[in-house]
Amino acid sequence: MAERWVNVIELGPPDGTPVVFVHGLGGRWQNWLENLPAMAATGYRTIAVDLPGFGESEMPVEKISIPGYGRWLEALLDALDVRAAALVGNSMGGFISAEVAIVAPPLVERLVLVSAAGISSADERNERLLGALERVQAVSAFIGGAIVARGAWLAGRPRLRRAAMWFVASHPERLSAPMAYEQIAGIGTPGFLPALDAVTDYPLRDRLPEIGCPTLLVWGRDDRIVPVRDADVFEELIPDARKVIWDDTGH
Repeated sequence: MAERWVNVIELGPPDGTPVVFVHGLGGRWQNWLENLPAMAATGYRTIAVDLPGFGESEMPVEKISIPGYGRWLEALLDALDVRAAALVGNSMGGFISAEVAIVAPPLVERLVLVSAAGISSADERNERLLGALERVQAVSAFIGGAIVARGAWLAGRPRLRRAAMWFVASHPERLSAPMAYEQIAGIGTPGFLPALDAVTDYPLRDRLPEIGCPTLLVWGRDDRIVPVRDADVFEELIPDARKVIWDDTGH
């Protein structure tokens, strides 16, 4: 991807083993708010990013694609002088992290896929739906902006938190109001629809056996976005993989 402004968060000792967190579709680095300080406190060089088109990062010049995001992540880690890292990716971020593990094996020492996209998402492409989403993009951005503008008010009410986040979390009302707001505030970004198109238009399944690093699969049994059966596919096809399934847990 051509040079654009990107937002990177880094915690922990600069000489620690790098661990890189990659958010999913509609997310931003704040999705990892509870993970980052915990990792940094144990001595890891802890890095989180806003993917191009999300959070505070600019839209890329090129069309958004999974290979493009993979190349972007490679270039970013090179710029940060990271020669090898553990990649932790959620949803689309898992898809991107798996892509990097396939095309740049020396860069990925370990891989953690958290409810990773790339299996069911590739099987469920719906051209009519994507076309409709493109036509209402401006309306969606406006509505998303309105929700974000009142996000603090929304996040402070448990029932409304559940109404806003039930699709991604099993118990959103249990989140603190500030944490809920940080998740809600990530919606309405310009990269959402192009990235949705990219996630549903790139094959991954047949290339998973090329992943050579140890891989941990973490899933919520009640995931409404990426079904838990996808974890079985990843575990079967990645040679050195093991899975952990959390009960009563969503995406």
